[in-house]
Amino acid sequence: MRTCEEPRPPNGQSPIALAAGQSEYGFAEKVVEGMFIVVNSITIKIHSKAFHASFELWQLQGYSVNPNWQQSDLRLTRITDPQRGEVLTFKELTWQTLRIEADATDNGDQDPVTTPLRLITNQGRIQISLKRRTKDCNVMASKLMFLLDDLLWVLTDSQLKAMMKYAESLSEAMEKSAQQRKSLAPESVQVSESQFGCWSARKKEKTSPNASSIGQYFDKHDMKESSYHLLISRLDLHICDDSQTRESGALKHGMLGGAIQLTFRRMAFDYYPFHRAGDACKHWVRYSEAMETRGQWAKKLVSEFQSKIEKL
Repeated sequence: MRTCEEPRPPNGQSPIALAAGQSEYGFAEKVVEGMFIVVNSITIKIHSKAFHASFELWQLQGYSVNPNWQQSDLRLTRITDPQRGEVLTFKELTWQTLRIEADATDNGDQDPVTTPLRLITNQGRIQISLKRRTKDCNVMASKLMFLLDDLLWVLTDSQLKAMMKYAESLSEAMEKSAQQRKSLAPESVQVSESQFGCWSARKKEKTSPNASSIGQYFDKHDMKESSYHLLISRLDLHICDDSQTRESGALKHGMLGGAIQLTFRRMAFDYYPFHRAGDACKHWVRYSEAMETRGQWAKKLVSEFQSKIEKL
């Protein structure tokens, strides 16, 4: 893989549906989703103008699960609401070992002497939820949860500095990609809201009990907006000082500066890239009453900002 200077256009319709000669979510999609994938080892190499990295996975497995993240009948791994014209699917990826390594490139802006960044983790898994339109299979919302068990990471100060530079080198490309997603988000949101409005109107009409139960089950597991989550059960982070000085062209090691150990339990990161200021947060994973106060404060700031814009 190689980082792009400019973000690529959206993928468009599902290639599976197009290859099968269909434009809707149908038999071909269900067959591919039902596959159980096992890969003994996989290596992903990423090249950037500032650094190159590699991801190595062993004993990778991918399969469909039900909304409770359990393996079951394949018919229970998707929820289709014909009234709304949307389908929810649930996937899980697991692995035994993950190894991540990153190092600066020769033509990068890093220091002449850099220490490669390495991280080795034990078992982990990724839970993926997708909401798509049945008419064209386009993804309307997604939820990605990255779950790790106990993690021990030893970092030197030079590795920590290098990691910050690697993140800085990617920030420009990530910002352009985020702007592209946000520019395309209003269209999908409007479509979703209009379809939801039609679905609500149909609910008021006389519907069968079966259709009503499907709509309620869909709402229970529906994704209101795209989100990304990272949960680490326990993280032991050791940061050591390996300071070095250069004198007269010779490399001399300085005295040991010390070390710091940080322990985090049940550390979680939640990212909602399309959430708008002032919108409700009740559908968030870790919603609490404290967020209600924050929501009122955000709405007040948004209204003040809008009033200033109107005056200008």
